[in-house]
Amino acid sequence: MLRTIGSEVWAFDAEWIPDPNAGRLLYDLPAKTADAKVMKEMWQQNGATEEDPTPYLKTILCRVVSISMIARKVKRDGAAVSLHTLPKDISDESGSSERSIISQFLDGLGKNRPQLVGFNSVNSDLRILVQRGLVLGIHAKAFAARPNKPWEGYDYFSSASEGHIDLREIIAGWGKSGVSLNDVATLSGIPGKMDVDGEQVAQLWLDGEWQRIVDYNECDAFTTYLVWLRLAHFAGHFNPEQYLEEVKLVRNLLEQLSAEKRYAHLKRYLEEWDRLDTVRATWEG
Repeated sequence: MLRTIGSEVWAFDAEWIPDPNAGRLLYDLPAKTADAKVMKEMWQQNGATEEDPTPYLKTILCRVVSISMIARKVKRDGAAVSLHTLPKDISDESGSSERSIISQFLDGLGKNRPQLVGFNSVNSDLRILVQRGLVLGIHAKAFAARPNKPWEGYDYFSSASEGHIDLREIIAGWGKSGVSLNDVATLSGIPGKMDVDGEQVAQLWLDGEWQRIVDYNECDAFTTYLVWLRLAHFAGHFNPEQYLEEVKLVRNLLEQLSAEKRYAHLKRYLEEWDRLDTVRATWEG
């Protein structure tokens, strides 16, 4: 279970798609082969069937297109939460490149050394950032640094450190005890998958719907944070009153952001949250 809660916590989620450049290189496809055709070949080379035409690819074969996180930081007057997303602007060609997205996120981790929280992030989200960082030749010295002693800082690569909390490793088991983020969130009254799910991301990319991917990513970051918050309450780090105050901080952030055109999609998140509260009120006791 959770032993500690850091003074700064980043609950994050990343989105990726099959990388056409990787496909062209690995499968010796002509440089002018269309992205959609390359992706189809990548899926076929990795076990596509009629029932599963888009199988999950090795993360190293994929391109990171978005990273979103909710940051909780303890200040003198209490905790504050904020939303941060990369790319900040998909129309900014240099700032929205995969290299820029990964570099900025890892640089932020190295500089701030927050407690990192994800769902299945040990085997997927954090792993792809390292793998693609290697492929792209990214320099991430501060992020990669490992303390000599536990009290000298978080170690993102050690299971003995609480620098990286993978919620799935704590909550889920194998077989019938396995759970998805959507399972645990929805049953806990937290919005899970709504209008988009991970299997649609590649097609959204091909359709030029990058912003919808970013929006979906932000919703997943909120969900990851709220599940972490609930687990922290379960583990005794927040009493019931403190937990409600922490949840209120998130709701206030959602209400504030959703008033802006850029974050209008978060209205849907709030509506789903309210709907789940109403449903659960009929059976929770």
